[in-house]
Amino acid sequence: MNGKRFIIAGGGTGGHIFPAIAIANTLKQLSPDANFLFVGAKGKMEMEKVPQAGYDIEGLTIAGLNRSSLIKNIGLPIKLIQSFIQVSRIIKRFKPDAVIGVGGYSSFPVLRFAQSKGIPTFIHEANSFAGKSNMMLGKKAIKIFTATDGMERFFPKEKIIVSGNPVRKAILNIDTDHTTCINHFGLIAGKKTVLCVGGSLGAKSINEAIEKNIHLFEENNLQLIWQTGKPFIERARAICADKKNVYVSDFITQMEYAYSAADVVISRSGAMSVSELCIVAKPVVFVPYPHAAEDHQTANAKKLVNKNAALLIEDKAALNKLIPAVIELMNNKIQQETLQSNIRKLSISNADEIVAKEILNYLNR
Repeated sequence: MNGKRFIIAGGGTGGHIFPAIAIANTLKQLSPDANFLFVGAKGKMEMEKVPQAGYDIEGLTIAGLNRSSLIKNIGLPIKLIQSFIQVSRIIKRFKPDAVIGVGGYSSFPVLRFAQSKGIPTFIHEANSFAGKSNMMLGKKAIKIFTATDGMERFFPKEKIIVSGNPVRKAILNIDTDHTTCINHFGLIAGKKTVLCVGGSLGAKSINEAIEKNIHLFEENNLQLIWQTGKPFIERARAICADKKNVYVSDFITQMEYAYSAADVVISRSGAMSVSELCIVAKPVVFVPYPHAAEDHQTANAKKLVNKNAALLIEDKAALNKLIPAVIELMNNKIQQETLQSNIRKLSISNADEIVAKEILNYLNR
């Protein structure tokens, strides 16, 4: 087969998988004869999402470190050895010109083995606090693409390129007007609207804060688009059965409509959520998930808070403080405009192009 050959390794969450697919798509656009193979972890969502995007993927027998139960890590060394054997076979068979790591524990054995064989490796770090695997791999990587500035404490400064996070094309190309988007959710045009997104599984603390304070939305003449996640959906539907000012769903597929409809957003602060909110430039109140690896969601949120580009409510304080803070923001037009102006400055809309062009430039030098 002709063309450059790329292995893209990692996954575990949408925050790793979707940027990986976006990078592959752009590499393919810039180099149509390129060949791709994804490597992920068996049983994880990349094994479904990557084939849906039209790419081949192979799964490793590997697991991440279980931080809550040390006894569950007993088999980890064996799985790591197995994964290195699998990786050696994959690389010898596919013969990649470069290996790209996007985070997640499945990326570690792939990049480490590639580096031991002198194969060029590249890393994309989506979060403001780098994962331990990426920090170790960064020492021998050719380039490290980061979502934000200030990552010199984790990686060699001369290797860093601030690329941003690749986001979905639908988010980049929002062209549906506000009224159409409000109508899509069965709500009233011209009425102030809050969007609440807690990730694909929802967010317990955010959902419970809304449940406790649901009456405040109607009392303050506000509408709510509420993505609950599957665990909370039936409870939320029962709570909102008689409330015409609330749209409830376990998952919102057309997020571009939700962003366009919203005046203020409540969100977790995973890497992709942060990047999308920078692109759409909405005033946002972050409630970081406190148990994320290295507490990276808090780091992601504080990066924006420190630039007066977002607000932050701690997860443990959400029940009592979140909705009052949202209502206060909704009533403060000047603060909304300040947050919008500052968050817009942090957006990078061509992250996939930056990453793809840098990799191709290196390989074609």
